[in-house]
Amino acid sequence: MLVLPTFLERHPMSRAPALIVVLLTLAFVLSPFWVPGFGGFDPDQFPIPQIDPPVQPEGYAFAIWGVIYVWLLGGAAFGLLRRHDAVDWAAMRPALALSMAVGAMWLPVAVRSPVWATILIWVMLISALIALMRTPRADTLWAALPLGLYAGWLSAASFVALGLMAAGYGFATQATAAWVCVGLASGLAFMVQWRLRRAPTYGIAVIWALVAVAVQNGFELGGVASLAILGAALLAWPTLRACR
Repeated sequence: MLVLPTFLERHPMSRAPALIVVLLTLAFVLSPFWVPGFGGFDPDQFPIPQIDPPVQPEGYAFAIWGVIYVWLLGGAAFGLLRRHDAVDWAAMRPALALSMAVGAMWLPVAVRSPVWATILIWVMLISALIALMRTPRADTLWAALPLGLYAGWLSAASFVALGLMAAGYGFATQATAAWVCVGLASGLAFMVQWRLRRAPTYGIAVIWALVAVAVQNGFELGGVASLAILGAALLAWPTLRACR
């Protein structure tokens, strides 16, 4: 006879969506163990090798994933244990589950195909933004804030992937691809944070990425670094407003 854990004994089916989110988030969090040592696309994965591309943040910036993983898993667990039947949590779960499911397979795909990895990271971003917009007003610590950090980093990373693809396949020079993609990432982030009016972690994650792009480019005046700093400065406005 199957014995359910205590927290699943009452109305187990009502907990199914929350449980699915927990399992998919766990798979996402554990995915780096399936592909150990991944440090971004290999330069030789592109027809034109991408060596020190200006669109890419400095390596230290990727440490943000540790915070993202822990916070997302904590939020998913809180949702299962404390908010499994809350109506205001239900709206975000389908999009969040999709983003986690795609995220769980992203690293194995990325080591084989930058093209498919770029497509998948945009699926992750779009579904994460939908989930973020649907997060409950209450329980901000476990819903909007972790999702904001995740979606913010993806907003930057998705344009980094596009920039690498554009330069790597000869559609633009590295400098042009960086200018266009850093500008577009800044513009998208500003619009999202302005409309969201909450979850300042979204803007913080993008600012973190933009400053890391400036570091990668040596804070060179008049170059991509200047555009990244300008984007970060402009994004600070709606981010600070969201803090209130």
